[in-house]
Amino acid sequence: MIDAPITDLRPLLAVLVSFVAAFFIVASHRSPNVREGWTIAAAVAKFAIVASMLPAVLDGVVFEWSLGAFLPGGIEFVLRADALGMLFAFLASGLWIVTSFYSIGYMRGNGETNQTRYFAAFAVSLSATMGIAFAGNLVTIFVFYEILSIATYPLVAHDETDEARAAGRKYLAYTMFGGGVLVLAGTALVYLIAGNVSFTAGGIEELANADPGLAMLAFFLLAIGFGVKAGIMPLHQWLPEAMVAPTPVSGLLHAVAVVKSGAFGVSRVVLDVYGPELVFNLSLPFGFSAGLVLSTIGAITLTAASIIAMRKDHLKQRLAYSTVSQLSYIILGLGLFGWYGLVGALLHIPAHAFMKLTLFFCAGNLHVSTHTDYISEMAGIGKRMPLTMGAFTVASLGMAGIPLLAGFVSKYYMLIGGIRMGAQLTPIAYYLVGALLLSGVLNIAYFWPVIYTAFFEAEDAHDAKPLVNFRLGGESRSTLPATDGGRAVDDAATSGGRAADDAATDGGRPEDGDDDSDDTADDEADIDEVVESAEGDSAIDTEDTESDDDAEVPDDSDIPDAEMDDLPTDEDGVVRPDFDTSDRDFSEPAERVDTGDYAVDSRPSDANVPFGVGRGGNGDGDEAGAGRTDDTGDTAGHDAPAHDDGGSDDDSDHDDHDNYAAHDDHDDGDHAGGPPAGGWEHIDGLDALCGRESTWFTLGPILTAMSLAVLLGVIPYEMGFLELIELIVDTRLPEEVLRP
Repeated sequence: MIDAPITDLRPLLAVLVSFVAAFFIVASHRSPNVREGWTIAAAVAKFAIVASMLPAVLDGVVFEWSLGAFLPGGIEFVLRADALGMLFAFLASGLWIVTSFYSIGYMRGNGETNQTRYFAAFAVSLSATMGIAFAGNLVTIFVFYEILSIATYPLVAHDETDEARAAGRKYLAYTMFGGGVLVLAGTALVYLIAGNVSFTAGGIEELANADPGLAMLAFFLLAIGFGVKAGIMPLHQWLPEAMVAPTPVSGLLHAVAVVKSGAFGVSRVVLDVYGPELVFNLSLPFGFSAGLVLSTIGAITLTAASIIAMRKDHLKQRLAYSTVSQLSYIILGLGLFGWYGLVGALLHIPAHAFMKLTLFFCAGNLHVSTHTDYISEMAGIGKRMPLTMGAFTVASLGMAGIPLLAGFVSKYYMLIGGIRMGAQLTPIAYYLVGALLLSGVLNIAYFWPVIYTAFFEAEDAHDAKPLVNFRLGGESRSTLPATDGGRAVDDAATSGGRAADDAATDGGRPEDGDDDSDDTADDEADIDEVVESAEGDSAIDTEDTESDDDAEVPDDSDIPDAEMDDLPTDEDGVVRPDFDTSDRDFSEPAERVDTGDYAVDSRPSDANVPFGVGRGGNGDGDEAGAGRTDDTGDTAGHDAPAHDDGGSDDDSDHDDHDNYAAHDDHDDGDHAGGPPAGGWEHIDGLDALCGRESTWFTLGPILTAMSLAVLLGVIPYEMGFLELIELIVDTRLPEEVLRP
């Protein structure tokens, strides 16, 4: 083992290469091929730089580059490539290559605007990610943490709709002004009580002798601050709403950079600021320690997020809550004091990255190829997208912890760690084991409906989704009175009854009508008498009213002339509306009139998201269905071919993205989502491999990410990740802690 760091420029080069490439990407805005060539070149160069340091790091070498002290107290701006930083950097740089190829296929296939800005922001985001990975102290990681928030804002708000801008503002509010402030406060408090903010394997020694109350406060400030980016509840709201961004951005947010930077930050705090032993020894009432509280937060989050995911019909929304749940595995494992728990937590970082990137890539490919985003519209889609849905199935099984896949290995380690901690240290750890097992069942519950719908249902007859079919989980129809444009079948169902319940206006069963047919006839006769009596009284009242009002009718001479009121009139003095002054462009469809056909009528569980079923770009609930009622699929304005956003483009194209869920350039006819007329086209495996399913720019990355998830489950040690993680844990735990 080599203790002294070796001065080397490679940590700095790994940060700068994609930052410099961003300028070349912007300069090449008029040539998309050159622009995307810079993207691929920067991704490959970054990965090569990081990979060149891996063999030495596995031998215990630490590479360091320092700008020198830039704050009072000798705090340096330093980049250090140690084993923990290499784990995150190697993963992020490798997956950037895969995501870059996928981005080319997605952005071009979807006809997205502002592609140059997208690729430039993507490159800067990866520079910030490398800075977080190689940061040598809390101040340096805070700087790059904030840069990452700023760099990813254009990606979240890419569509430039009201929904996208609102999601971007919430993202900044949570991660930059919320999480960032907490991290800064925790950093200042650590420096105050310890006089040192440098990352040290096993923790900063001065913290062990500091005031326990202040040390506990600083720990939770840092853990929660970084945990905001990791999506811990209740600070997770930014993450599902960020799904309005393009799918490659979702993959970046949920698998590669942003949320992983949050989980990585918590790992740094536990392993290199406080150390696992001190985290376990910081005691709280009722037998809890700081580590157990951290694990409890993870257990609650992973369970609650899994339950919420079952209610979501929008596929990306379901995957978003799945991300919240899966990241909490890492948080839970970091609170387990022991070798197995920590290894499982760190191994889940690459495992989740491979599996979740596969899932988001599949969701994006479904959107580009078929414009289908809702699970309830995916019946039989497996025969149209066999490779995509096959990869989705494999990744879903891995997320559920099925053996021979990446998710099983990491969760197995955490289960063993929880059992050992419960048996040797505190029985409180046993409930964490129960939470892990329960979450595995819930993972199957929210992924299986997608697989079943795609492969085992027909387009013309399939079950309604979401899975949980009750008031809190979503119903197949609205329970509100159909009094404002409601469906005809809902005429009698004005009080919770079903459409088929003709007489069940109070929520009764339809079969009750047969038993009470005589009573119903008598009731109808009574109602007729009441109506006739009311009509007679109304006629008398009308006559009396007319006779009383005749005396108050003004004379014609008292009515002002129309011309005196500046009303538009014709040559005869008749008032005529002036259509020429209207601001409306009659070449465009009229605005949809509120008919009461809200998204909640068909999918109540999605009513609280900014892009519920059929919502237009403005995100207004009273315009639900506006983007999905036109059979031609042109309602969202996505009829332009793929193009660059350089000087040759018209700025008006920026407003064409009113609804990211509706495009019209796909192979299954012009429809806004779901199976086209006549059902899905059947594509067998050989034809799919020949490119009939979708472009290989999207299909290739999907299969690559899926293969990595399988390999990590079969040969985790040979891939280098498990060996690297064992080195990390061995150097952070005290020598007396049991190892295998």
